[in-house]
Amino acid sequence: MAQKEVSQQKAAVLGLQHLLAMYSGAVAVPLLIGSALKFNAEQMTYLVSIDIFMCGLATLLQLVRNKYFGIGFPVILGCAIQAVAPLQMIGQKFSINDMYGAIIVAGIFVILISGLFAKIKKFFPPVVTGTLITTIGLTLIPVAIQNMGGGNATAKNFGSGQNLFLAFCTMFIILALEIWTKGFLRSISVLIGLIAGTIIASLMGLVSFQPVIDASWFHLPQLFYFGIPKFEWSSSLTMIIIALVSMIESTGVFFATGDLLGHNITEDDLKKGYRAEGLAQIFGGLFNAFPYTTFSQNVGLLQLSGIKTKRPIYWAAGLLMAMGLLPKIGALVTIIPTPVLGGAMLVMFTMIAVQGIKTLTKVDLSDNNNILVIAISVGLGLGVTIYPQFFKNLPATVQLFLSNGIVITSLSATILNLLLKGGEKRQHTTTKTQTANIS
Repeated sequence: MAQKEVSQQKAAVLGLQHLLAMYSGAVAVPLLIGSALKFNAEQMTYLVSIDIFMCGLATLLQLVRNKYFGIGFPVILGCAIQAVAPLQMIGQKFSINDMYGAIIVAGIFVILISGLFAKIKKFFPPVVTGTLITTIGLTLIPVAIQNMGGGNATAKNFGSGQNLFLAFCTMFIILALEIWTKGFLRSISVLIGLIAGTIIASLMGLVSFQPVIDASWFHLPQLFYFGIPKFEWSSSLTMIIIALVSMIESTGVFFATGDLLGHNITEDDLKKGYRAEGLAQIFGGLFNAFPYTTFSQNVGLLQLSGIKTKRPIYWAAGLLMAMGLLPKIGALVTIIPTPVLGGAMLVMFTMIAVQGIKTLTKVDLSDNNNILVIAISVGLGLGVTIYPQFFKNLPATVQLFLSNGIVITSLSATILNLLLKGGEKRQHTTTKTQTANIS
């Protein structure tokens, strides 16, 4: 479906809004892995900067649709958060070079199986995609709530009055703009909310500009910054499993975005989307960054802003790459307080859930089998999100799959739909045969 283009000036502002929506999730991975591997300040600076740069490059690979790769949807790519624990394990047990070798192998694997994996489209009717999109939104809500409280649930000031005040102020500013404004002002409600929330926090003395002062002015990505990659089979196998998890999660995001755009997802769309992610992973390994996957956070922003063209995402990709080269600019974004981000996230993530519910309205809910598919799959997805340790006694490889609520919802909805609807078809065929025999 063709979308009305916006001017470059408005697209730039919308792109910044998309960037802010995904930024905290993007930088979380290098911070967690760098800390676990005891990186010094210089190494950590490189890791965060190259990660931001690669987020922009990976997004461009997905945006620019061509004969070989790129789904061509307004989506943003960032680090796969499910890769954190396995990468920490590989880096600590083997070496950081084995870690990057495994990322490269996983990227090549994704490209090789993209055509085969794309054939799963036939297993994703509206009852499955609607359930999956709804669960994506619902499983992200706890992340928003945690950020609204301050980010660290074990901290003494978690859920403090000032944290809640900032979170709800940000949320109410966004809601007010959504209700009482229209046009472009309404489409950048999240951006305005984030800026206003940060200004309020600054007046309360809760914003420090020290990260901006300390950051360097310029920085270039370097090939093999931490050394030449090594290839160890168990590490590579682990990252291949993580890549499969990311592909399943991305499939849900592709369907959510396609549903929002009114675009019927084809096997070719999926194949090119997977290939772009595979390429992004290979570049991540070569430049000592991370595996990249399509972010679900920004789907809610597309719904909220009403602007569904690719131009703002091109701006977001360009800004990310610029921030990766200019650390002072990148550091400027880090001063946004966590509760302010949380308030904006809650609005966006709930919009994803609503998009899934809209998809489910197309499903025949008078059919009890459809209700069972939805109920069990959403229940499992939310349950595993709240208690990821539920499968802790299973083999580690199995846990990598089943500890992700989005992945388990995908598997549950797909399998239950095949079993219940398949049984329904067999019963229907049997009934028709019996009727014919009687006749």
